[in-house]
Formats: sequence, C-alpha cells, structure tokens
Amino acid sequence: MTREAVGNAPVSREKTRTNRVCGGTSAAVLKGLVYAAATLTFAVLLFLIGYILVSGLPHLKPSLFSLHYTSENVSMLPAIVTTVEMTVLALLISVPLGLFTAVYLNEYAKRGNKLVSIIRVTTETLSGIPSIVYGLFGMLFFVTQLHWGYSLIAGAMTLAIMILPLIMRTAEEALMSVPDSYREGSFGLGAGRLRTVFRIVLPAAVPGILSGIILAIGRIVGETAALIFTAGTMAQIPGLTQSGRTLAIHMYVLSGEALHMNEANATAVVLLLVVLAMNALSAFVARKLTKK
Repeated sequence: MTREAVGNAPVSREKTRTNRVCGGTSAAVLKGLVYAAATLTFAVLLFLIGYILVSGLPHLKPSLFSLHYTSENVSMLPAIVTTVEMTVLALLISVPLGLFTAVYLNEYAKRGNKLVSIIRVTTETLSGIPSIVYGLFGMLFFVTQLHWGYSLIAGAMTLAIMILPLIMRTAEEALMSVPDSYREGSFGLGAGRLRTVFRIVLPAAVPGILSGIILAIGRIVGETAALIFTAGTMAQIPGLTQSGRTLAIHMYVLSGEALHMNEANATAVVLLLVVLAMNALSAFVARKLTKK
C-alpha cells in the first residue's frame, strides 16, 4: 500500500461515517414527518366524527324515524330507504359493466391496443368531471329526452355512469396485481382463458375490487348535485318511476331552509352511521370471499 493510500484511508472512513450519520438523520426526519402526517390525519378524522356526533346525537328523536314525512316531524326514514334503494340499484348497473370491461382490458385485449389506450384515457377523463355535469346530463337525457321524469331510476342511472370509471379503474388495477404465475399455472393444467379468469384471477382480485365498490358506495351516499337534477327532492319512499330524496339531499334541504338545523345535524349522524355500516358490510364480505 502506498503512502497516499494510507493517508486517504482515514479520510474515506470519515466520509463513510459522515454519510451514515446524514443517512440516519434523514431517515429519522422522514419517519417523523410520516408519523406527524398520520397523526394529523387521524386527529382531523376524530374531530370531524366527534363534531358530528356532539352536534347531532342530542337531537335524535323517535319522530325523525316516522314512516311518513310531514313538515312537523321532518322524518328521515323515507330518505334512509331511498338511499339504500339508490345505492343498490346504481351498483347493480355499474358493477357488472365496470368489472367486465376491466376483465376485457386486462385479460383479453392485446398489449399496445389503441382501443385500450382510448378507453383508459376516456375513463380517467370521466373520473375528473364534476358531479353536477353528470346531473345536467342525466336531466337532459334521462329526465327530459327519455321522459322518465324525476325518478329513482333516472337518479340511479346517472349515478351508475358517474361511478363507472372508478369501478373500472380499481377493478383493472386489482386484476393487474394478480401474479402471472396464477394464470400460467392454470393454463398449464389445461384450463381455458374463461375458466382461468373466473376461477383463478377474479377470486384473487376480490379484495381490490371490493375496495373500489366501497369507494363507489361512499360517493353514491354523499351525492347531492347529480340527484337534485334527476331524482328530485320528494320526501317519500319512491318506486322506480317516482321522485325521492336521499339522506344527503334531505340534510341539504333541511339546512337550506334554516328552520330545522337541529334535525339536519341529526341526519348527519345517521348518514355517517349508514356509510360506516355499508363499509363494514363490504369489508365483511371481502374477508369471507378471501378466506374461500
């Protein structure tokens, strides 16, 4: 070893030690930022939930759950039933369409297909359109052009179109996350593509698909702008061709009148509980399907 090499050895060790110290400091800073962001997010969530519960729980009373709405009881029970009906109907329309489209894009379409690129760009564009634009489209097409009027079916069709891009993208990402070894193993055992998709790929992608459905449920339950133009604001339990209001619209109408703010706060509590119940049910179904 030369004299220059011997002289540079302590310098190299000092640089290595300095880099380790700087790397450790940077990691600690980043870790602290991550913990701070998580704590802040959790604190904001707790504050929102606590504020809703404190403002609304004292004003919950039996008259708010009467079967029929009147100007005296301002019952939210028709709105609860309408919310469930609207959610189920919109999902029945959008989930099969979105799921089968995602299967085609990921399992059947050729790589580099221009049609696939156009569909993906269109889907991402539709995901960013404000909900009021969907509401105006639903009013012009379903309500006016098809002569459905303000009705449950018009609102459900509008919501189905609105959440379709979300379900398509999340289902496609879930299918992409399934390892190719699953498909290759199935093909190696003699299974066809259709059997491989429905017996191997889709069951493995169920948790991701249900995550997209949960997000879609949250958007449906909290939607107001699109439904005011299509489903209307009638406080009744509607049929497919009748107008009805969801919980979000019910709360919006009560707060807009400024005469029933206490009832609006109580409606917010029920709306929060309905969303939590739907998400818990979806998570329960996901766990059951994953175990199978």
